[in-house]
Amino acid sequence: MKFVINVNKEQRTVDVDPDTPLLWVLRDEMRLTGTKFGCGVAQCGACTVHVDGAPRRACVTPVSAVEGGEVVTIEGLAGAEADAVREAWAEYDTPQCGYCQSGQIMTAVALLSAKPNVTDADIDNALAGNICRCATYVRIRKAVKAASAKLGG
Repeated sequence: MKFVINVNKEQRTVDVDPDTPLLWVLRDEMRLTGTKFGCGVAQCGACTVHVDGAPRRACVTPVSAVEGGEVVTIEGLAGAEADAVREAWAEYDTPQCGYCQSGQIMTAVALLSAKPNVTDADIDNALAGNICRCATYVRIRKAVKAASAKLGG
């Protein structure tokens, strides 16, 4: 079945089963490989994308659920919040292996877009569903706090 979806501000048409997870459409059909497969059951956060501005787990989101919506992947992430997060990630040498980082960044940007002035509790709550295999949680929190400060929070 054909679906027209807006991915990173570009209309794309895919011919897939309606139940195909968005993750596999992004990675296999569109070759956008920044969104990672981690667990396949929405528990680790590696596959986080934005759908209509909110973080969503692409591994359990059927492509049929995003038709007519706006999907943003790590490749298309832009704006003041994205810039602040990327700068802070580099400043605090946040990633170790890097596998979870696109999901961490997508979630952090969504948090800062909704609430620029964040507390440690806000960060912990927002990122609780994003697992870092290397346990760089302290650096992640510092980077999100720094990005918040850069945004005037």
